[in-house]
Amino acid sequence: MRFTIEQRHLTDDHGKPLRPGAVSFHVYDGESAEDVVRIFVKKNAAEVLGDVLQFPGYQAVATMRSQAGVFTLQVTPASATFSSPGSS
Repeated sequence: MRFTIEQRHLTDDHGKPLRPGAVSFHVYDGESAEDVVRIFVKKNAAEVLGDVLQFPGYQAVATMRSQAGVFTLQVTPASATFSSPGSS
């Protein structure tokens, strides 16, 4: 199944908050929303903070930390024809 990940940057690598709107979008294929979070986190040499919160309809939210800072990830199902600049 194809999923879209909205990656919202919360802090920079020094723990300082970033300006509102620092967001990017990525497209991944996986068995579930949680599976896609794990793939994305591994690809970015990061770690999940806390639990991956799953919601009905194959949606999930997670918090991720990497050397680049702290991010929230919102995962939703995507159409097979979805394409976005910067897609993975």
